[in-house]
Amino acid sequence: MEGGITIDGVHYDTDGILAWGERLLRSERGAPWASDLVNTLRQLTSGDGGLDVHTSGTTGTPKHMHLPARDLVASAELTRLAFGLHAGDRVLLCLPCEFIGGKMMVVRAMVIGLDLHCIDPKGGVLRNLRSSERFRFSAMIPAQLHTALQQDRQRVEETFDTILLGGGPVSDDLIAAVQDLGCRVVMGYGSTETVTHVALRALNGPDAADHYRSIGDVRFTTNASGCLVLHTPHLSVSEQVTNDVVELLDECCFRWTGRADNVILSGGRKIHPERLEAMTAEVVPYPHFFAATPDERLGQVVTLVIETGEDGTEAPPGVLSAIHHVLYDHERPRRTITMRRFIRTGSGKVERMSTLALAWRY
Repeated sequence: MEGGITIDGVHYDTDGILAWGERLLRSERGAPWASDLVNTLRQLTSGDGGLDVHTSGTTGTPKHMHLPARDLVASAELTRLAFGLHAGDRVLLCLPCEFIGGKMMVVRAMVIGLDLHCIDPKGGVLRNLRSSERFRFSAMIPAQLHTALQQDRQRVEETFDTILLGGGPVSDDLIAAVQDLGCRVVMGYGSTETVTHVALRALNGPDAADHYRSIGDVRFTTNASGCLVLHTPHLSVSEQVTNDVVELLDECCFRWTGRADNVILSGGRKIHPERLEAMTAEVVPYPHFFAATPDERLGQVVTLVIETGEDGTEAPPGVLSAIHHVLYDHERPRRTITMRRFIRTGSGKVERMSTLALAWRY
């Protein structure tokens, strides 16, 4: 991808970008966030200028994809038009470039000519910024904004003009918290396959809505299962079928109602309960499954539901410690629900949603 990039007010050509990246790696001692950022820059400035990515796994096993440069440019142009961005606008990269959301912040800077500022995504956005920093635009996951508002609401207002949220659902509490916030907060709808957002939902301000509206020439239909079908003429793949059940308002607007699968969206990560259950089947001596329950900070959290013959919120002795040894930190349950009996089909299969709904009554 030609044209170089501006970082912290300094413009770098291709050679300069790579030299800057090497300096960043040394100063950050090869930290993963820095390594992912530098790898993204290397890809964008070599070969065909496209990006090798992995899908999030929302609709199945994560798979490798190559996003051509023309799709990256087309997506960046949609963002420019949607948010009125201009060359020289100062923007913040506070997402990891391991995922498409972070990678596209870099692409937007290169395509539009934005002035990019990069920080470690961990540790809290405000804690990694000087108090004098000001940004026209930034993308975050809901948990980052929630933490920032808890730390210093006024500073969020002073630091950001527009915040784009993505990576998972936004809780009702967070939506309520941004209603009178002195900066614009917008929720994006998209995926790796769509090269980030293809629809936007304003969460505050005069345009606040409960539905998503397409950007550019993107249009929507639904299939026989009521799942959203995306028509994306600006991309190489012009039609994408999702697992999102929606209420279609018209070809440009939809209201999201839920997932057709069981994926858990927690703090920007997508977690498949079936995988967790495969890992815990041998260490938890009770019928059990994992599900998503709402959380103010993370959007959703992993919840362990166990059939023990009793109703409550305490796991039997030894269960959580056993799980601790087979699951990663972000996969471990934040909540536990015990039940007398699961609801099952005639063939003995657990009806997850009905069982979880019953569990919430206790």
